Amino acid sequence: MRTWGPLTAVCLGTFMLLLDVTIAVVALPDMAHGLHASLSDLQWVMDGYALALAALLLGLGAAADVLGRRRVHVVGVVLFAVASALCGLATGPEMLIASRALQGIGGAAMFATTLPLLGSVYQGRQRSAALGVWGAVSGAAAAVGPVLGGLLTDGPGWRWIFWVNLPVSVAAVWLTLRVVPESRGASGRRVDWAGTVVFAVFAGAVTYGAVRAGSHGWTAAGTLASFAVAALALVCFVVVERRVADPLIDPRLFLRPAFSGVMLGAMAFNGAAFGVLVYTSIWLQTLLGMSPVRGGLVFLWMSLASFVVAAAGGRLLHGVPARFTIGGGLLLVAVGQFCMAFLDASSSASDLVPGLILVGVGTGLVSPGIAGAALAAVPPERAGMAGGAVNTFRQLGYALAIALFGTVLTSRMADTLPHDAAQGLAGGAAGALRGPFGDRTLHTVFAEGLNAAAVTAGVVAAVAGVLVLLVVRPDRAGRGPAAPQAPAPAATREQAAGSRS
Repeated sequence: MRTWGPLTAVCLGTFMLLLDVTIAVVALPDMAHGLHASLSDLQWVMDGYALALAALLLGLGAAADVLGRRRVHVVGVVLFAVASALCGLATGPEMLIASRALQGIGGAAMFATTLPLLGSVYQGRQRSAALGVWGAVSGAAAAVGPVLGGLLTDGPGWRWIFWVNLPVSVAAVWLTLRVVPESRGASGRRVDWAGTVVFAVFAGAVTYGAVRAGSHGWTAAGTLASFAVAALALVCFVVVERRVADPLIDPRLFLRPAFSGVMLGAMAFNGAAFGVLVYTSIWLQTLLGMSPVRGGLVFLWMSLASFVVAAAGGRLLHGVPARFTIGGGLLLVAVGQFCMAFLDASSSASDLVPGLILVGVGTGLVSPGIAGAALAAVPPERAGMAGGAVNTFRQLGYALAIALFGTVLTSRMADTLPHDAAQGLAGGAAGALRGPFGDRTLHTVFAEGLNAAAVTAGVVAAVAGVLVLLVVRPDRAGRGPAAPQAPAPAATREQAAGSRS
């Protein structure tokens, strides 16, 4: 217990917080029916969690260095558990969205402290082994999320995808307090609360604008006002970060092409690879009539391909520059999305399989190396900042993609259906629309919308992949992102979720 107890405690929290990124995907149609939720409500159920995670990850990592990592981690688990209970008790979409955002805050506290805690407990070979187990648990959480979500939704009901977190949270808190020692970062550092707040305003405003564009249009006054607030917040964030002693992200790092390229790749990767799955799940269940379990199993093709490639790639691609694995992986994600852009009224779930496998292969290439590439693109003293930034950009990319692809989906549907009907169809209300419009029309329209969303995701991944290949290069001194070596990224990832020591 003394040797591997801390790893078990930390992995319990990691499994929960990453599981909840994907577990809700297959439950969305049941949530829509049970809570009378609209499409924008469903988008915010996913985005509320991802946005809170992205917006607060860096700030809570800095706070943990000052207040104590174990303390912040335990508070995060408790908050996550309370929020999970509230999600399961939600009586309407507003309560569910607010509870999901609260979950994201707890998840950010957990994620920001996970790797620093492991780094403070384990050294040498034990550290490499511990971080290898942590990586496997992280991958497993993403892989089993849709399947477990389907089983719970089909069985006791969608509320149990949140209530299942409660016993795990109790075990995680008990084990953490018992076997994980307290640790802190370097003394004298200050928490950049101003930067944290301004960045949260930017992330929330730009995502709100993208979601609102789907229901009100890109040129509506409220949409433009949201983007204006986001732009102003971004300017304020840069100003704040230039002036504070301990910034969340030093803006000057973006003057390094390699760093900017990796951040762009991280954002595009999570968005392009996973953003369309939300709407694909709704299509599988409400148009094709699949159960949540069968719908979740469809995505297992992607998860298995990702797992196999990530496991084999560590050895087979040793020494290959990261720009090739990341850029090439993004291009494979693009090809996979383009392969899924040929659906029609007679398409079935099997038509998705080749594209899902390609996206999974691309994911298996990008995911293991992107954190190491971020760390290699900056000076060693900025490693913690870069590691936290890459996780932030990944979650922000996922949140923005759900909003953007939903807008693309409904805009394409609205070419045939009335706007309100398009919104309802995308939000899982196919049953109520079959009478007025006919089953074949709905199949055709939803397929065309998914095609448009998949093409958009493919373009995002392709552009990002090309840019990564062009700009993520070693500098003149020979430093720069290289292929991750098994011990090296594992050893440095202790800083990746916000450690600034």
